[in-house]
Amino acid sequence: METFKKCLVEFIGAFFLVFTVGLTALMPSNGLIAAVAIGFVLMVMVYAGGYISGGHYNPAVSLAATVRGALTVKDCILYMIAQFVAGFAAAGLVVYLAGGAVEAAGCPFALSHLIIGEFLFTFALCYVVLTTATSKAANNSYYGLAIGSTVIVGAFVVGGVLCFGAFNPAVAVGLMSLKIACTGATLITIATNLVAGVAAALVYKLVDSDN
Repeated sequence: METFKKCLVEFIGAFFLVFTVGLTALMPSNGLIAAVAIGFVLMVMVYAGGYISGGHYNPAVSLAATVRGALTVKDCILYMIAQFVAGFAAAGLVVYLAGGAVEAAGCPFALSHLIIGEFLFTFALCYVVLTTATSKAANNSYYGLAIGSTVIVGAFVVGGVLCFGAFNPAVAVGLMSLKIACTGATLITIATNLVAGVAAALVYKLVDSDN
């Protein structure tokens, strides 16, 4: 029952994150406000569910937490399933509300740019989660703001410029479902996100001598 509660929280958080990403992506008039909305919805969901599941809402973060030793392999797999299902479900609702997905898109970014952009800010996101929410400094009131702000910065700096600005495999599958990202670009994004999560965990373990 406890595991179910955690997975439900992960589903809810990932759902609202991908739902927000999807609607703002299909409503370009939102402009720069989209990045703020996405960062803020992540922040509030982290605060809402962090004490229950850890508030990952992101397979890359869950993988990073597992490598760091803060999450079991079993829970990591279950979290990822909940997160990916939430991504597909949120994208489906966005398509319904928006009256259909956009026209099928290719990948408007150079491969190297896509990989660099997604890697750097997925790394930053996972690193911030580990340092603020799983370390000896975890008993704080700023972790949600730090995590959400990292996404906002990434969305402003590289999102739509170098890469899709997913920083999250669940978001990537949502963008694919909305036909904003092609399958190939989505798979590269997911792989890059997961590698960045592992890298962030290894760096965290290196710099935090207590873990």
